[in-house]
Amino acid sequence: MENEETLNPTVVKLGFVSLLADIASEMLYPITPIFLTTILGASMTSLGLIEGVAEAIASLLKTYSGSWSDSISRRKPFVVVGYFLAAVSKPFIGMSQSWVHVLGARALDRTGKGIRSAPRDALIADSVSSAHLGRAFGLHRAMDTTGAAIGPLLAIFLLSLNSADLQSLYYWAIVPGLLSVAIVLTIKEKKVAIPTQKKFENPFKTWNLCGTKFKRYVVAWGVFSLANSSDVFLLMKAKDVGFSTQSVILLYCVYNLIYALSSPYLGILSDRIDRLKILIGGLLVFLFVYLGFGFATQTWHFWILFAVYGIYMGATDGVGKALAVDLVPKNYKATGIGILGTVSGLCTIAASLFAGFIWDHFGSQWTFVFAALGTLVAISMLLVLLNSRNPASLNIIY
Repeated sequence: MENEETLNPTVVKLGFVSLLADIASEMLYPITPIFLTTILGASMTSLGLIEGVAEAIASLLKTYSGSWSDSISRRKPFVVVGYFLAAVSKPFIGMSQSWVHVLGARALDRTGKGIRSAPRDALIADSVSSAHLGRAFGLHRAMDTTGAAIGPLLAIFLLSLNSADLQSLYYWAIVPGLLSVAIVLTIKEKKVAIPTQKKFENPFKTWNLCGTKFKRYVVAWGVFSLANSSDVFLLMKAKDVGFSTQSVILLYCVYNLIYALSSPYLGILSDRIDRLKILIGGLLVFLFVYLGFGFATQTWHFWILFAVYGIYMGATDGVGKALAVDLVPKNYKATGIGILGTVSGLCTIAASLFAGFIWDHFGSQWTFVFAALGTLVAISMLLVLLNSRNPASLNIIY
């Protein structure tokens, strides 16, 4: 029965969709900050602005697309459009002549992500029972992140053919991106009955319907997100220590491999014990890893730190979404996931701007210390939530 729940065609196909889309995105992600700073001459503050604005766009759209998806009881159209926009945005970065052009292309890419993310995750949740949410999200994140590991390796191969030609990578990336769209088109969506919602509602009005536990969870996650800047700062820290472009990509690949391997196990574990405990454990890993990045000076430090960083993602990404689904009414799955994504992303724009400013004016070390301190505050808030409720209550759909 468990295999039927988690290995149904919808979950598997969405896993392959994310795998291909992440090959396209992640073969470029470790390259883009280097492309911006070395070829286009952008500052670290500009880099933070680009990542922050792009993620803010994605985050705002997550809530609205999620609410719209819930209101019409459809998921697939949002997923198709979202992956298509992300695929066609990639070549525009390679054609950019300034960091402003990159900002526009990244905004288009993140528009696609914002449109697709909450409906896709709700489609996964619709496909399995609540008892297997962690397993299903863990499997999906594992396949997604496998693509994130393959992408950087593909980038290294292409760079080995011409190490100076970063721009051509952006043109190659459209191929797996469009393949992901083709797979989405084969998914047969089962229409979900929404008995209480017949038309689009302002998603922010539904906030009051989501319950106190969900609100506390979102606020605590928002505090963490204010400290959690874009991963490009981790890559630039490694570059500053002396890693070559290819070595930076390999570091990122190691992180994604550990993320992919840990996600299914930690997702299954979150089905068996309190998801919130798994989430808090992941944030503790993040706290110590970021302190490590702040004070690391040797190259071997970074191999360890990037590997352990993958465990943090495995313990928080899919588990965090499953927890959001647990805490909202059944007919607001996509809206709840979207609200969580919106709060996270809007706080991320501030975090990325803070990180770039601190890096430029006080040094990279303080960027990571700031993130660790913010994470400590968020953990404290989640511990209060953990201790203030019945331990079994998180597995109840309100």
